[in-house]
Amino acid sequence: MRKAESALDLIGNTPMIRINKLADPNGAQLWVKMEHMNPGHSVKDRIALRIVEDYEKDGTLQPGGTIVEATSGNTGMGLAIVCAIKGYGAIFIMPDKVSDEKRRLLRAMGSEVIMCPTAVAADHPDSYYSVAERITRETAGAVLANQYYNPSNTQTHYDTTGPEIWEQTEGKIDVFVGSMGTGGTITGISKFLKEKNPEIKVWAADPFGSILKAYKDTGKITTGHTYLVEGIGEDIVPGNLDIDLVDEVVNINDEDSFYWSRQLARKEGIMAGGSAGTIIKVAVAVAADMRPDQLVVSMIPDTGERYLSKHFSDEWLQEKGMMRREMVTLRRLIQLKGDQLPAVISVGPEEPVRTALSIMRDNNISQLPVLRNEKNLGSVRESSLLAGVLDDSSFMDRPVSDAMESAYPTIHETDTVTTCIPLLRKHQAVLVTKDEMIVGFITRHDVINFSEGQ
Repeated sequence: MRKAESALDLIGNTPMIRINKLADPNGAQLWVKMEHMNPGHSVKDRIALRIVEDYEKDGTLQPGGTIVEATSGNTGMGLAIVCAIKGYGAIFIMPDKVSDEKRRLLRAMGSEVIMCPTAVAADHPDSYYSVAERITRETAGAVLANQYYNPSNTQTHYDTTGPEIWEQTEGKIDVFVGSMGTGGTITGISKFLKEKNPEIKVWAADPFGSILKAYKDTGKITTGHTYLVEGIGEDIVPGNLDIDLVDEVVNINDEDSFYWSRQLARKEGIMAGGSAGTIIKVAVAVAADMRPDQLVVSMIPDTGERYLSKHFSDEWLQEKGMMRREMVTLRRLIQLKGDQLPAVISVGPEEPVRTALSIMRDNNISQLPVLRNEKNLGSVRESSLLAGVLDDSSFMDRPVSDAMESAYPTIHETDTVTTCIPLLRKHQAVLVTKDEMIVGFITRHDVINFSEGQ
């Protein structure tokens, strides 16, 4: 284990791990640079330290001074750590779409946080860019970190992140997949890697609503639109972005970004932000079209712990209409059904058919599992029971076991709605279990009602 004089000594030299379950086994190897393992849990720690140290070297930042920055949170967190250790003040201006976790973290670090509207033009007086410039002018001893135009941003990744990727892949990298925000990360890495091997291709994932794909494709600056994923994409062309170093740009929507971020957690054990979801969707597709002897490197820009109230919240995603079946666990679907009925309504095998029919009538349902001491014995349907009664009125008093059909399949509560759909194609319902106990009952109608509610 490394020893360090301060958290600043732990910035950089992040590990790289292979993506296994999400990657196509017949495609290229896919590896990700774990930038959320920096002390401030994002790739922006790298530029925060470099920007402050470069300002110190040229005398721009004096003892007791203040760093001001327009940030979606991660650069702010990196700067907050640097300022706390070095003794500088910190003021951060943030768009109002950022997660509450980010605001709280920056304030917990002793920084001042000022919120600005997201849905305004970059040159509007209330945009977070404009407010950051005004606060810098009005604050004695303040300097603007200026990550969008400060060359220290790009140089940091040229000097550190790019060389680390080259060394960790032993120079065998074929494609780098990143994103574009300030432009410094992808420009610095691309410049270094392409100098080492001009054949290396660089792909960028860009949110729908950002102007950067259109800028790459047409050279024209268009009008941006709001989107929910944080930290990537822009409504300006940053000075640190060299778009000529990017070979391809792919637009990804918010829903896909959040879905793939959650997939990283559930399939690879990586808690990552929405931007990682944006990137990994493109990286998986790119790698799938390549040979098994080739190598793709992507990036995890920040930790998902900063988005627990956003795309890792089922309620938030449902509110935004982005709760896919693939994301919803059966536990969550049972909760969404509400409390109008008990989670499990059943009948015992010894009880008479009339009891089963009465239970169905009282609860407005048409089928029941047959259980004894939590053991799943079979099932009964209203239509079959009524047909039996029509043929023979005494059927009412016969035990349910005489009319019992095959048992419903069981599935664990942590499985998703998508997982249970193949079962529901063959069966009317499934029983949901937890710790070998039956805790819920999901029908075809439950799944259809959920899907229609999205």
